[in-house]
This record gives sequence, structure tokens and C-alpha cells, in this order.
Amino acid sequence: MPNYSSHHNGPTARSDARTLPPQSDEEQEHSDRLVRRVREEISRSGGAIPFARFMQLVLYAPGLGYYAAGRRKFGAGGDFITAPELGPLFARCLARQCRQILGALAGGDILEAGAGSGALAADLLIELESLGCLPRRYAILELSAELRARQAKTIKHRAPHLLSRVHWLDAPPASIRGIILGNELLDAMPAVRFRVAPDGIRELYVTWENDRFAWQEKPAERPVQARVVPLALAPGYTSEINWHAEAWVRTMADTLQQGVLLLIDYGFPRAEFYHPQRTDGTLMCHYRHRAHANPLILVGLQDITAHVDFTGIAAAGTGAGLRLLGYTSQAAFLIGCGLEQLAAQSDPENTRAHLELTQQIKKLTLPHEMGELYKVIAFGRGAGEPLLGFVARDRRGRL
Repeated sequence: MPNYSSHHNGPTARSDARTLPPQSDEEQEHSDRLVRRVREEISRSGGAIPFARFMQLVLYAPGLGYYAAGRRKFGAGGDFITAPELGPLFARCLARQCRQILGALAGGDILEAGAGSGALAADLLIELESLGCLPRRYAILELSAELRARQAKTIKHRAPHLLSRVHWLDAPPASIRGIILGNELLDAMPAVRFRVAPDGIRELYVTWENDRFAWQEKPAERPVQARVVPLALAPGYTSEINWHAEAWVRTMADTLQQGVLLLIDYGFPRAEFYHPQRTDGTLMCHYRHRAHANPLILVGLQDITAHVDFTGIAAAGTGAGLRLLGYTSQAAFLIGCGLEQLAAQSDPENTRAHLELTQQIKKLTLPHEMGELYKVIAFGRGAGEPLLGFVARDRRGRL
């Protein structure tokens, strides 16, 4: 199972694809190389490839895909900002949940899948050290050599004395006792795209036509039909299914010997994911902090995301033998993990630091920012006590 890097689909300026910033000559050259790579596969495949395969290639093709190449992605100078990039508050709250889990296990490891810039790893290690509960080791599952180097640089800069505790993995370990963590991970995984036609369910493919990538429809295979038909969606409805994310959860279930799988991402329960008014699905692209809905342009230069169907994720985890421990909004989870207590420690006299903290809280918790769209779901094996982040407001009943 490949590793997928994490990223953000929070509040971003929406743009018409025609008004996006221009690309440099270097960017265009890079994109052209990836276009040729994708066109070769389309040709070998008889003229079209499933959108999920297109998404896999443009995001992860070795040396060329968005997450596999060297272009900056995270932070103000990239294409999006993740919660850890806002500041350390997110990691400080998460550390308190990790402390509870590791304490109940009398120690253990942390495995972070898709660690982005390394900001979460660095801040989480620093806070866990201050809480006196460092993991035995902190493993990062990351295939991108460029991101590995960036993560190591971040950790070396922020927590040099803890770098020796961090290890990078090419594949999931045979087993882990502790915590598996995925922050804004699942949305980056290749998604099937479908459309409900008057005569049945169609799967969307990508072809090359008139010197550009274009959509092509084919009758959907049986698994897509089985997922979509019971939803009774109206003709014209277009959306996504993320088999990759569900398969990844099952793989992590096999890896988790004892402990907790904790996932933070943006999405909905299935009833909301396929809401009658969400007729164009959830697919979204990000380029230089502008969001638009055309994944067939800026190949290799833009992020492509789809929201998470948490009902599917819950079924994948429990179907693989894990116990569903909780599901809630990011705001409720962070409050349960001590956000208000941490905020109360801020000195209002230190105007700059206090203002920065206030801005972090707003971004992380307000409903129109990340607080409501982002959800947290937890699975466990041999981990029984109620988790801090879900005590106040658990929404498992909505799944």
C-alpha cells in the first residue's frame, strides 16, 4: 500500500480556473514532462484511464507527481496551509490525547503517515517531551524523498535533540503498538469519480482530446454500482468514492497490534457526503492558495483532493477488526484535549503571542474555518478507556 502525503482543503480563495496565476517556464516544463508520462499510459490503456489512476499519476508519479517533486506545497509560500502550519497549538492539544493513549499502554510508538512538512512531528515531539511521555520512537511513513528531506530539516531545526528518535519507513511496519496518526491524509488518496446518467451509473475516465486532457464516461463496474445505486441519487449527480482510503484503513488495522488509529480530515458521514444539493461532488484543486474544480489542468503543479466519506472509513476499520472509539468535529476534539486550558495560559500582556494564539484558535475551531468541516475518527485494538477528545461530544451515531 503506497503512502499518501497530507494536505489541506480548508478555507481558500475560490477561483475560476481561467484566472489562476500564470506558471513559470520551469513549472510549465515540469508539467509538460508529466503530461507526456500520463499520455503514454492513456495510449497503452486504449485511449482512456480511470480518473483514480489519473489522480494517482499526477500526484504521486515518481519524480514528477505533485507530491513526489520538489515544488513547495505547504505554508504561506505554497498552495495550502495545514493545521500544524498555523502554529503549535494543534500539536499541543493532540499531544494530550497521545499522552492518554501511551499512558494506558505503559508506553509505545507513534507512526505518522504522510507527515507533510514535518511541523506536526516536531511540535508533537516537543510537547510530549514537556509532558514526560515521549514515544519509544516516532516513525514517519513517507515515500517522497523530497518530503523526507524537508521533514528532517524541520525536526532538526525545531527539535534537534529529538531527531534521533525519528525514523522514516518505506512501507507500513509488520506491527505497531502505540498510535497510528494521519492528519489530512485520506483526502489525498486517488478517488473514483462517477456520474448518475438516466440509463445507469457511469464512471469517469480521462482521455487526451484536442491537445488537452478531457473526461470520458464508461459504464461503471459492479463495485461502483453496488455503492451508488442504493443512494438513489438523481440523474446528473456527480461525486466520488475513495476505495484507496478505505483500503488504507484496513492495511493499518492489520498493522495495529495494540493501540489507537487516529485520523483527522475534512469530510462528512455518508448521508451528508451524498447530500441531494452536493450535485458536483467534493473534488477540489489547490494552486497558490486558490481553489478551483478542474483537476485536468496544471498537471503536477496543483493539489487534488476529495472529501472523506467517514461512514465508509468507519465500516472499513470495524470490518477489519478494530473498535470504533469516537467520531467528532475537530473543534470538539481539540476542546476535549485541553484547548481552553492551553488558551488560558496565554499572557494577554504579550500582545503578539496572544494575538497569534487567538488566530490559531479561530482557524482551528470556528465553524466557517476548520472547526466543523474537519472531523476526527479513532479506532482501537486493546485500548478501552474513553478518549479525551471524544468525551464531550461524540458523533458516532451519525455515521
